[in-house]
Amino acid sequence: MYTKKYQFELNCGGMIIMVDRFKVKNGKEDSVGEKEKVLTMDDQIDALAKSIRHFAITKQLNFLIGSGASADAIPLMNDDKYKPNSNQLQELNKSEDPDAEKKFCLKSLFAKTMDVSKRIISGELVGKEKDTQSMYDKFLQAVITILNLSNSRRGPKNVNLFTTNYDLFIEKSIDNVAGTNRFIFNDGASGYFERFLDSSNYNRVVAYRGLTDNYLNEMPSISLIKPHGSMNWSNSDNKIQVLNTISQDPFLVKPTGFENKETFLSNHFYDMLRIFQLELDKSESVMFVIGFSFQDKHIAQMIRRALQNPELMIYAFGFRDGDRQKYMSNLGVNDEKHNFRIITPSNLYVDCKNKQITLGVLTDILNNKFIREEKGKEASNRAE
Repeated sequence: MYTKKYQFELNCGGMIIMVDRFKVKNGKEDSVGEKEKVLTMDDQIDALAKSIRHFAITKQLNFLIGSGASADAIPLMNDDKYKPNSNQLQELNKSEDPDAEKKFCLKSLFAKTMDVSKRIISGELVGKEKDTQSMYDKFLQAVITILNLSNSRRGPKNVNLFTTNYDLFIEKSIDNVAGTNRFIFNDGASGYFERFLDSSNYNRVVAYRGLTDNYLNEMPSISLIKPHGSMNWSNSDNKIQVLNTISQDPFLVKPTGFENKETFLSNHFYDMLRIFQLELDKSESVMFVIGFSFQDKHIAQMIRRALQNPELMIYAFGFRDGDRQKYMSNLGVNDEKHNFRIITPSNLYVDCKNKQITLGVLTDILNNKFIREEKGKEASNRAE
């Protein structure tokens, strides 16, 4: 007689229940029994963090990174820093343009993004800009580690980084981690002195052969897809050129509320979003969303459509607990789906007051180093 034990999760009204299923074979007959264990909140937090990391290692990996990830360095568009002062507002009120104030804020945002991007390239970041760059560096390192742990027999050792951000934090991080890691970076551009974007450059697999051709080992690959453009993109004879400096007139989709129209008017941006949709439609895929609130209607529509894929799993991380309702409202859904879960501070901390989920928190989860505050206190007390 022998016993086999299986363990799986059931999500019952938000409470995770671990079910131990026993299969006992005695002679020719099998008997099956179940024993349920209701997890404590602490255990649920640990189980969730481990589950997220497990999905990252075993599934086709994708990230959608929004402006919230860079907000410490480049405040969001609704920040007071971009609003006109009293004198400027008086001048704007004289204008017949009803959107004059909004255009002023957009201009201020672009100026800030351009200034920070210039300092990213020159290496002259200051204050929170340095902290943000360091956070992206650690994130990229964690992603590379995940790719090295993945099994290329199950799927390509590739990660797609989709970002609506114009800044160059990710590009700089690629340089910063390249010296200590072996990987391929693909931003969709080809060329040497002059590099131009072409969506056909994606979906490539690169393998390393031994010096004597005695083995073939797939290289981890990072694909960067920027559907809204970048500060170092320039329009050159109706082709998008990737510069190693900041473009004087960057090729961008501006957050004017008409992103849907502007995006689909551009063949390149359409191609980028088509890649986004195709990746979501693949089997055994996972997407982690961070710093993105689904306000871009064309992307929200694509995600709603993609949720029909039962083999897709999406984890959307909210900065605050209040983001849960905002995300669902922007997506046009009434509740979370079996393959769409919103993670807010209350899912990761017993005491979630004054807690936020940042790119740094997601990085700790990917590194299997996430420690909820209460767990850290328990370990400290035991040490005493």
